[in-house]
Amino acid sequence: MRPTLPLLVQTDFPAIRRQTLDTLQVNLGYKCNQSCLHCHVNAGPNRTEMMEADTVQLVLDVLRERRLTTLDLTGGAPELNVHFRNLVRGARALGVRVIDRCNLTILSEPGQEGLAEFLAEQGVEVTASLPCYSPANVDRQRGDGVFDRSIAGLQALNALGYGQEGSGLVLNLVYNPQGPVLPPPQGPLEADYKRQLFVHFGIRFNHLFALTNMPVQRFGSTLLSKGTFEDYLHLLKGAYRSDNLETVMCRSMISVDWHGYLYDCDFNQMLGLPASLPGKTRPHLRDLLTHDGKGEPIRVADHCYGCTAGQGSSCGGALEETTRAAASLAHAGAA
Repeated sequence: MRPTLPLLVQTDFPAIRRQTLDTLQVNLGYKCNQSCLHCHVNAGPNRTEMMEADTVQLVLDVLRERRLTTLDLTGGAPELNVHFRNLVRGARALGVRVIDRCNLTILSEPGQEGLAEFLAEQGVEVTASLPCYSPANVDRQRGDGVFDRSIAGLQALNALGYGQEGSGLVLNLVYNPQGPVLPPPQGPLEADYKRQLFVHFGIRFNHLFALTNMPVQRFGSTLLSKGTFEDYLHLLKGAYRSDNLETVMCRSMISVDWHGYLYDCDFNQMLGLPASLPGKTRPHLRDLLTHDGKGEPIRVADHCYGCTAGQGSSCGGALEETTRAAASLAHAGAA
């Protein structure tokens, strides 16, 4: 795989700093039951990296000490980590909101029996990848048969109450473009998804998050091999919007790798760009027990334009939607 970091580190992206930390995004390991073309983690069935029990306990210690509100679990397929369920239980016992970045097909994998029921029992928020409502497009990006298994997974979650009004069980979907293009506006796309999935499969969900593909790891290497890497960077830079800087996810979140080391975001983790903490060249989870990172500079490179291009992109979808929702809440409070 061809590295992209040397093409990204020389950057004119604006300097930004961390605000109050509220979210810990934890990568429980790079093992996955799928190998998706857009994957910036280069996850797959043959990866062996997995977070161990002592580091999982440290995650819980940090959540408690820092009084963080959200634990965002990712991978690979985070559910393949043998400590996944104990971590979820521990976080929920602390009153922490838990998000599971679920690929849906994991729900029907051998050895994962009862996973959907466990997520529902614990009140876990499921954010599930479904890059299109077309079977051909999904299977092209994620592998043969993935669409059908994904639909079955969504239907199983719906049967447990996920995405159903009044259930309190949140089900969000994630859209990624098929290639080196920006995602379309999130609002109309969400409406289209909801219409298509309900009409054809009876599926309901809460929100759709439109994410920009990042030029790192597998996707970045594919761009290099096709000679389109520079063109894609030019597209991202040309669509840069400075107002997205206020709501980029790295301002209130920190990313944790399977060893427990800290990064400003999942993309920096994949590029090997550690977060900044005073006196630490490679900060670790244990350092968060004594320092929250507020005010520290965030490591930036050219891939950061992916989060600030057009409508913006974060783990919670388009940044302009986040800004609009916050403004609406503020207005309602003032009224």
